[in-house]
Amino acid sequence: MNFVLSVLGPFPFIVRFIPSCHCHHSVKKQKTQKRAENPKPSEESLIQTMARRPQAPSQPQRNDKNENQKDKNSKKKNGNRMKSRDAAERAAYFARREAAGVLRQVLRGDATRRASASIKSLVYSPSVRNKKATFALVCQTLKYLPVIKEIITSTAILSNKWKKQEELIYITVYDIIFGKEIGTNGPVEKYISQHKEALESALAKMFVRRKVKSIEDLLPNKTEDIPKPRFLRINTLKIDVESAVKEFSKISTVKRDEMLPDLLELLPGFDLHDHPLVLDGSVFLQGKASCMVAHALNPKPGWKVIDACAAPGNKTIHLAALMKGRGNIIACELNETRLKILQETVRRSGATNIDTIPGDFLDVNPKDHAYRKVRAILLDPSCSGSGISAQRLDHLLPSHIKDVDADASKRIQKLAGFQRKALEHALSFPSVERITYSTCSVHQEENEDVIQSVLPLASSLGFELATPYPQWKRRGLPVFDGSEHLLRTDPSDGMEGFFVALFVRKPNEEIAVRDGNNLRDLNNSWGSLRPVYFPRMSKMFLYYASQMRRNAEEGCVTCGGCSERSCC
Repeated sequence: MNFVLSVLGPFPFIVRFIPSCHCHHSVKKQKTQKRAENPKPSEESLIQTMARRPQAPSQPQRNDKNENQKDKNSKKKNGNRMKSRDAAERAAYFARREAAGVLRQVLRGDATRRASASIKSLVYSPSVRNKKATFALVCQTLKYLPVIKEIITSTAILSNKWKKQEELIYITVYDIIFGKEIGTNGPVEKYISQHKEALESALAKMFVRRKVKSIEDLLPNKTEDIPKPRFLRINTLKIDVESAVKEFSKISTVKRDEMLPDLLELLPGFDLHDHPLVLDGSVFLQGKASCMVAHALNPKPGWKVIDACAAPGNKTIHLAALMKGRGNIIACELNETRLKILQETVRRSGATNIDTIPGDFLDVNPKDHAYRKVRAILLDPSCSGSGISAQRLDHLLPSHIKDVDADASKRIQKLAGFQRKALEHALSFPSVERITYSTCSVHQEENEDVIQSVLPLASSLGFELATPYPQWKRRGLPVFDGSEHLLRTDPSDGMEGFFVALFVRKPNEEIAVRDGNNLRDLNNSWGSLRPVYFPRMSKMFLYYASQMRRNAEEGCVTCGGCSERSCC
């Protein structure tokens, strides 16, 4: 028996046995009938049938897709890394140049002892964009500056060609040698990178020569950074204290000061320079001791007030807030750079009752009609800044290293001379009732000695020392009677080192004209005339009275010596 392979419809490979006795035609006929009964499936039906069957996954094709996707993701990540690295290098490039500009101002101001502002004020000015990176670069470069200068000198890389970019060389050397690896995307960066090995070799020789193992051992200044609370003064011209407390409670524990109602205290370590309320002038970062000065003066709304040495302007705008924006404040500032800082502070505060005067307070004429109604003067003259040297980062300055006692003493004496002259000038205004004298110095020469030197003049003009903040325990040094009226703050109190003195004119005090310590009765020369009295004395009245006395003794200046009172 033969067998034949028959394909039945969609089911192949079914074997059917056919007897051999059938003829070929019958078999062929039978095949034809079966084909008619089971027609050949169409292409569409085969496709549908195949689609219904479970198919094995196409592993090689899927792997190819995964590989392509991985390649794309890898290229994308690499591209992002390149973009991120390029952006970081660009940011560092510009930060180094901003830091070099600030460092140039700091070093020049320190060399001439006429710094236009502190390091922080320069860094956080509106002109500096990347403040955080700039501040770090300036501070760290100043910290390592003696070492940087020495290795630069030993390698002789600061040639005449690069002398004009000296500060940028310092910044870049710090960044390459002591900081992080940087891209060489600038001419100075490329130049310093070419000499990196020479600089590192010079540094290694310094270690051997001075027998030290750490870079910190090479530094001349080692100061302990004691964390202090962050104080915020609320600008009540723009926002109330309760709203500010609510806002800052979101980021820190907030404590309201018991003595100053517009002052808040936050925990140490918060950098709030970029906070929206700080940027728009609703809140100012100001120390507690600095805020005590304006409160001590206590100007009333509607008064005319002078801020004698106003920049950077924190006390000026504090006065405006205490006066509720009413009255007039005349803010004097001689230095042009500091004047711009003052004007920017005033603009940011929103105060509209402040007039900035580009000039010296000593040139303001008390007899001028514009100043005859001044009732209060805030005098915060230039000083050594010894009370805020840590906050100002003065310990990083070259002068802090080089200063010897003799040079420092000469500078303090020079400052004290100016401070005394400014205070005497403030006392000469005819209508002034209250004067605060303050410094951010801890030196007796700038504080108690200045006050003691002007007491005779102040007393002759009807002024006496008042006691600001009687509850404050730290008072003036006991170097003269009355020093208990003076106020001092100290860094050990968690504050800046400040000094405050308050002069108040005695109300309706009648002061007789004095010749030395003896009261001169003008009746002796002028018959029935009584002694001359003035309710509020000034230098002008004293001068006029002394002229009358001299004329009475020496004769009339008009007729040459007649004795008749009616002559003149």
